[in-house]
Amino acid sequence: MNILVVGAGAMGRWLGQALLEDAPTAVSVAFTDETAAAATAAADALDARAVATDTEERFDAVCIAVPIPAVTDAINQYADRARDAIFDVSGTMAAPVESMREHAPDRERLSLHPLFAPANEPGNVPVVVGNAGRVTNLVRATLSERGNDLFETTATEHDEAMETVQARTHAAVLSYALAADDVDERFHTPISAELQELARAVTAGDARVYSDIQAAFDGADDVAEAARRIADADPEAFERLYADAGE
Repeated sequence: MNILVVGAGAMGRWLGQALLEDAPTAVSVAFTDETAAAATAAADALDARAVATDTEERFDAVCIAVPIPAVTDAINQYADRARDAIFDVSGTMAAPVESMREHAPDRERLSLHPLFAPANEPGNVPVVVGNAGRVTNLVRATLSERGNDLFETTATEHDEAMETVQARTHAAVLSYALAADDVDERFHTPISAELQELARAVTAGDARVYSDIQAAFDGADDVAEAARRIADADPEAFERLYADAGE
């Protein structure tokens, strides 16, 4: 089975490596990327190959692994390169699911969102199934074999959940990091120390990825509003907010 991975960033490389290492049948992988050097580097690192972005070659499957803002354009561009299946690991679901349905209605379709950075695998992977078949079953079996917990959901349920687990969470952690003073480590409490570690983890990543998430999902304004309510609360109102938070 030959698979084209569109996007040679961290997630594209991870998916390509997973298929090459653990797919239940023999798989060959090609990478393409707007930055040709990135596709070449991914191919060289994984014993795969690189192809030009305007390739006319067709593949058994196409995986879309581009940043969130580019996902629908990539599906539009590469859907006809897929003979049997198209799937994505972009991180949002409503838009790619609809785009794949529009541009590849007669092919297998799958939307996956690994809820972890590649270095933190295994983890949870929500899945929205369009048309299932041998290719999408192979992809799911491969990721399960690597210890990941795949579970089916809907695009709406997924995207609504991301408002909390990504947009609100990242906004809260980054807001703490921006508001916090640099203090002697000996002053930290168990709670503040954990927040400090979370802030370090978030700010060690790729700012563009976090920016894309904030643009794709609502949630940051809700964190800002909650912080303002806490800041403005008198003791009685604070107790009510505290109780609400505990629920």
